[in-house]
Amino acid sequence: MKSDALNQALASLPAVDRVLTSEAAAPLAAEFGRLALTDAVRAALDDMRHAIRQGGAVDPTPEVVARFAARRLADAARPSLRAVHNLTGTVLHTNLGRAALPPEAIAAVVAVASGASNLEYDLETGRRGDRDAHIEGQLAHITGAEAATLVNNNAAAVLLTLNTLGAGEGVAVSRGELVEIGGAFRIPDVMARAGCRLVEVGTTNRTHEKDFREALDNGARMVMKVHTSNYVIEGFTAAVPEPRLAALARDHAVPFVNDLGSGTLVDLERYGLPHEPTPMDALAAGANVVTFSGDKLLGGPQAGIIAGHRDLVERIKRNPMKRALRCDKMTIAALSAVLRLYADPDRLPERLPTLRWLTRPLAEINQIAGTVLPALEAALGPAWRIAIIDAESQIGSGALPTRTVPSRALAVSPAMETGMQSLEALSARLRRLPQPVIGRLHDGRLLLDFRCLDDSGAFVANLAELEPAP
Repeated sequence: MKSDALNQALASLPAVDRVLTSEAAAPLAAEFGRLALTDAVRAALDDMRHAIRQGGAVDPTPEVVARFAARRLADAARPSLRAVHNLTGTVLHTNLGRAALPPEAIAAVVAVASGASNLEYDLETGRRGDRDAHIEGQLAHITGAEAATLVNNNAAAVLLTLNTLGAGEGVAVSRGELVEIGGAFRIPDVMARAGCRLVEVGTTNRTHEKDFREALDNGARMVMKVHTSNYVIEGFTAAVPEPRLAALARDHAVPFVNDLGSGTLVDLERYGLPHEPTPMDALAAGANVVTFSGDKLLGGPQAGIIAGHRDLVERIKRNPMKRALRCDKMTIAALSAVLRLYADPDRLPERLPTLRWLTRPLAEINQIAGTVLPALEAALGPAWRIAIIDAESQIGSGALPTRTVPSRALAVSPAMETGMQSLEALSARLRRLPQPVIGRLHDGRLLLDFRCLDDSGAFVANLAELEPAP
């Protein structure tokens, strides 16, 4: 563009005040505020100036500037943390928030979040209370423990338990259980932070009772078992049964702690799923303290649960670190509501989203896929091939890592051989939907697994907002 034409085009852009006083700007000022609107208008004008300098054509009217400003304001107002459609095939997806809460838990959160609550106030005595009082009785009743307490996740539960019961002492753990979970959380590192001395017992694949006895005879002051929930060692293996570990710990007058990791409060086999050890199993086998998560197989909010013998749990609660790791009122309200659902285990799969998705009939998933298929074909057009295929869903979050659940998915692939680049571009377009859609790329296809999709109507409506292919 020649200099005169360039200057003329730039001069044709409206002034900021002219845009702000336009009819198109009035609803934006009412919704977002005049200050935010002013900044958005200035940014929109800067973008238009840049486009003109690059040789582009723009419509220099206040209405167009206001429309560009409206897009900026909408993008800025959109929360960073948003609901997404989890079509990855992993039910408890750590990166996607793990367990979804049932309506009862959501209502409980709203009730305490919208006003004052008796979080640390005893309504009977009119004096200061203990926030654990709202949850301890439920946890003790379900698990059979004498006492229980709550912290913000299971890593914190392990850290606090170790620091309380084993600080400055040796803690005996089988080498085959020195796990690492997501985010580089490693048992040896946590032990060091807790002030404990790790005593590795046995070998990676085989650990015997005599190995633990030797460690205890040589001064170890705690026995710890760590559930290897995110991997399996098979073949020439040996492990010490939990009752024998409990007996050894008892003979040496030291605590026996069992970290279950994901944890579940029901025997999953009753619902046709593989068995996963429960806190009840661990305590019955002789553990003095068990730790487990609230937001995995249990199906509640993020929390770490510590349950066991009263004297040990009381010591843990008195640790000054407990205050730094405690849960807020919304977590306690949500977990309490979820625990109430466990009073009726026959209806639990209907009422708890995690269990409902894990036990969902294959025919139902197939029906959802069939409903979505034509809508997705219409949204994507002839450039894509889409087919319903057999799939395997994972439980996720380190639970039962070698076991999958049969599912159904839509497999999306380019009609032309354009490679992974176009699939990645499509994945990005789906992530930019009003409610982002998260699938997984596998074997040159984008797979959308419908095990966790509840509202197919809302999903189809969401597809109508898919931006055109570039």
